[in-house]
Amino acid sequence: MRTRLTSARPKTALVAAAGLLAGVLTTLTSATNAVAAVPTGFTDTAVISGLSSPTNAVFAPDGRVFVSEKSGLVKTFDSLADTTATITADLRTQTQDFWDRGLLGLALDPAYPTRPYLYVLYTYDAVPGGTAPQWGDQCPTPPGATDQGCVVTGRLSRLTVGTDGVATGGEQVLLTDWCQQYPSHSIGTVAFGPDGDLYVGGGDGASFNFADWGQRGNPCADPPSPAGVNLAPPDARGGALRSQSPRRPAGEPVTLDGTITRVDPDTGATQIVAYGLRNQFRFAFRPGTSEIWAGDVGWNTWEEINRITNVSDATVENFGWPCYEGTGRQSGYDGANLTMCESLYSVGQTAPYYAYNHSASVASGDGCPTGGSSIAGVAFETTSNYPAAYDGALFFADSSRGCIWAMRRGADGLPNPATIVPFVTGVNAPVQVLTGPGGDLYYVALGAGQLRRVSYPAGTNQAPTAVATANPTSGTAPLTVQFTGSGSTDPEGGALTYAWDLDGDGAYDDSTAANPSYTYLTQASVTARLRVTDPGGLTGTASVVITVGNPPSNSPVVTIDNPTASTQWSVGQTVPFAGRAADAQDGTLPASALSWQLTLQHCTSSTNCHAHNVQSWDGIASGSFVAPDHEYPSFLDLTLRATDSDGNTTAQTVRLNPRTVALTFTSSPSGARLVVGTVEQVTPFTRTVIVGSNNSVSAPSPQRLTFGLRFRFSSWSDGGAQSHNIIAPATATTYRANFRLCLC
Repeated sequence: MRTRLTSARPKTALVAAAGLLAGVLTTLTSATNAVAAVPTGFTDTAVISGLSSPTNAVFAPDGRVFVSEKSGLVKTFDSLADTTATITADLRTQTQDFWDRGLLGLALDPAYPTRPYLYVLYTYDAVPGGTAPQWGDQCPTPPGATDQGCVVTGRLSRLTVGTDGVATGGEQVLLTDWCQQYPSHSIGTVAFGPDGDLYVGGGDGASFNFADWGQRGNPCADPPSPAGVNLAPPDARGGALRSQSPRRPAGEPVTLDGTITRVDPDTGATQIVAYGLRNQFRFAFRPGTSEIWAGDVGWNTWEEINRITNVSDATVENFGWPCYEGTGRQSGYDGANLTMCESLYSVGQTAPYYAYNHSASVASGDGCPTGGSSIAGVAFETTSNYPAAYDGALFFADSSRGCIWAMRRGADGLPNPATIVPFVTGVNAPVQVLTGPGGDLYYVALGAGQLRRVSYPAGTNQAPTAVATANPTSGTAPLTVQFTGSGSTDPEGGALTYAWDLDGDGAYDDSTAANPSYTYLTQASVTARLRVTDPGGLTGTASVVITVGNPPSNSPVVTIDNPTASTQWSVGQTVPFAGRAADAQDGTLPASALSWQLTLQHCTSSTNCHAHNVQSWDGIASGSFVAPDHEYPSFLDLTLRATDSDGNTTAQTVRLNPRTVALTFTSSPSGARLVVGTVEQVTPFTRTVIVGSNNSVSAPSPQRLTFGLRFRFSSWSDGGAQSHNIIAPATATTYRANFRLCLC
């Protein structure tokens, strides 16, 4: 018997769409939907909805659609018209769903169903050599998510899928690697190459707050010291430098962090084909070639698209991270005079095929926000009926900007960066783009919980038009409503199939009749939806609102008692929270009706922020969290959501600003170049940071200063090494780097 899933507990999201909440206290009354714009002549429709933080979709030759959710669930839909998922596998126990970690990669054997295998790539909730679950979907303090980090690994496994869509026989573990200290830059894509091998990618697992060479406990036992011993320049080879591990001295361990690796799909044997990557979350093969095109998420300046010209070639490409970002040296690591980087500078990196700056538009006039950026999808046009201008185009997405672009093919047959045009804009966190039935582009909108399809109806098949009516549309409970969907039409006259969401839960699983009836027993305002599907798989949707009684007055009233909007936090501070909710019908709601979400908003301006969901709590009225570390400007949103017995939901959000402090950097002599975090500046200068934040600082040496003479670093005023970390104090502080004249 097939197990059907109708609902799932809320889980932490990978990234949310860019945006800043207007005001200190915001009340939310409905879930966010994907609202996107496409070029004239195209249509953008949801083909699967009601998912919980989806991360991947793959299409099977028999019409099935496999979908992974970040929590660790794999679901199967019998077709694009199927409205109820089969649970293929439940990997939630061994998957850590925390910040940017989770089940992030999914691939189907190209010989399916002869080889009935599904491959999953997820954050394995265990320390190296350990057994899951180690932490659960959280990171306690200590060790602290952004302090010492909750160390985990990555895992690639094979599942055997039965004819009923359910995995049997457990998971066959092919590979466990990718030691990761901090809660981002986890694993990403698993995909089959034209040679029949698997290709997998995983990030560096290093800090996103400071230049990380292994100075915070070195839990991954990176050389030259054992685990637990902090590393220091110039010989440190840990942290982000794990991405350069293939260049370590002979005899030292080579990790898969920051690599794209070939994996035998039966034995798990590995061979690195590229390295020097920070977080190559998504990559794809260009059809008809052995080329990999990988999107590498940058730090604070550059997003990259990197091209591996031939995975079968003996040359192993090095794209330079962390010594390089984009085409230039990365100041935070360059300034530390690390031997691993200095030796690379003498030979250079493999430059990105294309890179875009966080502060710049990808395509002029695309309307996409700038600032926060996370390249999160790569796919090529193959057999679509799109206009000829899109033939062979490279599509790529940015989950922070909420946009998908097309890089059209040039005269040499390769994607041409000079021809980039916007393709889909206003997407709620796109985290995968892929081609599917009909050759159309599909994309996974994590924030909307949807798989969506971009079609060009001017071809042989056009999307149907859904028409939904109801009689009556309002009345007292119990209220029986007759729905009519038979007025829906298909331009080609094809037979339509019907799927209704009559209870308003987002799942089209209540009826497949053209004209169903439904009885509402309790007061509510319900949006009933109809989805019609034509023989070619194209869909159309329509909706009608049914009002039973007068539910708005009975929606929960949510109150966050603590913390208040005046609360200011510092990194590592324990912040208690408490709240309540009540409505006229139910009275005071129980704790089981409440859920909380903590979100970190990272801003590049007063109006441009992107969100990282940090942690969620279900079924509690009070609790506490430890404030995380992050680059300033940033703030925290704490949301309390309440659902009453009728299913009415209301939420309230309080914005929590951090305590900040001004750190001034000087030098003797003045005018020296110093590096704080990712940026190099000439003294004197001042930085605003969050109290308690961890900041890497370096004094490049030697430098030409007074009268052009050469000076060598001698000391810092705080007694730290030439490259070291400082914890931001509560009061304004000046740090001075001292240099002495040298004959060098």
